[in-house]
Amino acid sequence: TMLVALPIGIGAAIYLEEYATKSRLNDLIQTNITNLAGVPSIIYGMLGLFVFVRSLESLTSGAIFGITDSNGRTVLSAGLTMALLVLPIIITNAQEAIRAVPNSLRQASYGIGATKWETIRDHVMPSALPGIMTGTILAMSRAMGETAPMVVIGASTFIVSDPTGPFSKFTTLPIQIYNWTAQ
Repeated sequence: TMLVALPIGIGAAIYLEEYATKSRLNDLIQTNITNLAGVPSIIYGMLGLFVFVRSLESLTSGAIFGITDSNGRTVLSAGLTMALLVLPIIITNAQEAIRAVPNSLRQASYGIGATKWETIRDHVMPSALPGIMTGTILAMSRAMGETAPMVVIGASTFIVSDPTGPFSKFTTLPIQIYNWTAQ
C-alpha cells in the first residue's frame, strides 16, 4: 500500500503546492482530493473490486506471469485498493507540511542560484519531512484498521498460511479472529 501511495501522494502534493498555477482545473482537483478523504471505505472496496479484481484480473491474479492460483483477489489488489483509500490523506497532509515551510527559505535558495527543483529537493522537502511523516503514519494507521474494503475484494475466506507474494490470497485480522473463535 505505502509503496504505491507514498510516491504518488508526495509527488501530487509537490505538484499542487509548488508547480500548479491557479486555475479552475487545479481547484477542481484540489476539491476532489479533499472530498475523497471523506468517502466511506466500503466505496473504495467496491471500486477496488471493479477495477483491480474484475477489470485488471489478468494482472492482479498473476495470470500474465503464468500464475493461475487466484482470481484477482490477491494481496496486490488489496494493496492497490488501500493505496487509493489513503492517497487523499497523504496528499492533504503533505500539502499542509509543504505549505508550512516559510517562503523566505525558498527565496534564500533562489537567491544563491538554486533552481526550483533544487530548492524543493534540498530545502523545502527536508523542512516539510516531519509533517509528511506524521501524515504518513496517520495514513498507515487508517490502512491497517480498515476491514470493509478488504472484505469486499475477497478477504472473506479463512487462510492457514501467510501470504508469500503479491499474488497470494489474504485475509484480515477480524475475519481470522472470528474463524478462530468459531472453531
